[in-house]
Order: sequence, then C-alpha cells, then structure tokens
Amino acid sequence: MKPDLLEILRCPVCRGTLTLVARTTDRGEVMEGTLTCANCKVDYPISDGIPDLLPPDERD
Repeated sequence: MKPDLLEILRCPVCRGTLTLVARTTDRGEVMEGTLTCANCKVDYPISDGIPDLLPPDERD
C-alpha cells in the first residue's frame, strides 16, 4: 500500500480518518502494518501490501 493513499481512505464503519503504522516496507510501499480509525478505534490489517478494509464483523 502506498502511504499517500491515506489522503483518500476512510474507515468503512464511521468514515473517520485512518492512521498508518507500518511494520514492513519495500521501496516506499507498506507491505505489513495496520490502519487504525481515530474515531472508533477499529484496526484494519495490511498484509502483502493490501489493506483489509472490511468491517470487523465481516472478516473471516
């Protein structure tokens, strides 16, 4: 995931702003990490560079 996507991404639950915590990067892209909603405190994982923005009750 490219960090500049934070400008357009919003929490799918409450439409709040997301903050990024990167654990692994590769050439400027976040490969592993977490997006967290500032409003409702829901975490969305980033795995293999792809953010999982499904609401928590819809994840496997």
